[in-house]
Amino acid sequence: MLDSLNTALLDIWNGIAWGKWIGSLFLLVLGIVLASLAARSVSRVMAQRSSRHHVAMFRRLVFYVIVLLFGVAALREAGFSLEVVLGAAGILTVAVGFASQTSASNMISGLFLLVEKPFEIGDFIEVDTRVGEVVGIDMLSVKLRTPDNLYVRIPNETLIKSPVVNRSRFPIRRLDLSVGIAYAEDVEKVERLLLELAGKNPVCLEEPRPFVLVTGFGPSSVDLQFSFWVPRDKVLEGRSRMMVAIKQALDAEGIEIPFPHTSIYAGSHSEPFQVRLLGPDIPNAEKDLPDVEKRD
Repeated sequence: MLDSLNTALLDIWNGIAWGKWIGSLFLLVLGIVLASLAARSVSRVMAQRSSRHHVAMFRRLVFYVIVLLFGVAALREAGFSLEVVLGAAGILTVAVGFASQTSASNMISGLFLLVEKPFEIGDFIEVDTRVGEVVGIDMLSVKLRTPDNLYVRIPNETLIKSPVVNRSRFPIRRLDLSVGIAYAEDVEKVERLLLELAGKNPVCLEEPRPFVLVTGFGPSSVDLQFSFWVPRDKVLEGRSRMMVAIKQALDAEGIEIPFPHTSIYAGSHSEPFQVRLLGPDIPNAEKDLPDVEKRD
């Protein structure tokens, strides 16, 4: 029994065309190596002439096409009929197409994104509630890195159907800050003060010129819109530095920035609570207060 099993295994071993399989494996490995070299060469050639988006897409295209050609050659070397392989691949493609209509839609949407090119790798975009830097553009999805360093994958179909805001498309951005001042303050004086701050701030651009608008009369303040332009890579710095400068300048000029006040009532038929500030130099002050004022 054991001898017959060994004989059968030996016949199977001897019946395998090892030369063809080794040749097929060599072709497949050679194809992967050549595809990697060709993809890198394409990237270097196109780096100075095309966007990073197109470079990445053509690099993948060259790699997969070369690997596919060498894979077919490896199958033929192993003894497979090319007609049978192509027929099986066609049937498999149809079956996969029916089973993955969403993926097909994403691939078609990816082609539209490639042609339209609404953004490129490295741009900062906003899609629905997601904001981040584009780190990858593939046939099925776009990858984002959010400001808090999260990895987000968005299907291409979603990008085609949803509004996309490209915050890096143009070299400069306008910042609009809301400033509220008390009704007793001089509006024209505040306008001059804000424009002087824009002229002193090194981040603000001289052209286009900054401006101040009166946008409305709020419940407790006159509302102003202070707008100025900054380079697109200085948005956060420009907003923060300008808000600090506005607060310091208004305080130095004695200009009031109003804020809401809250009154506390126990009920519709009661008087407002009396609040007294007690210092450590008032002995036994708490004993002289009514019971309502002693409660926390």
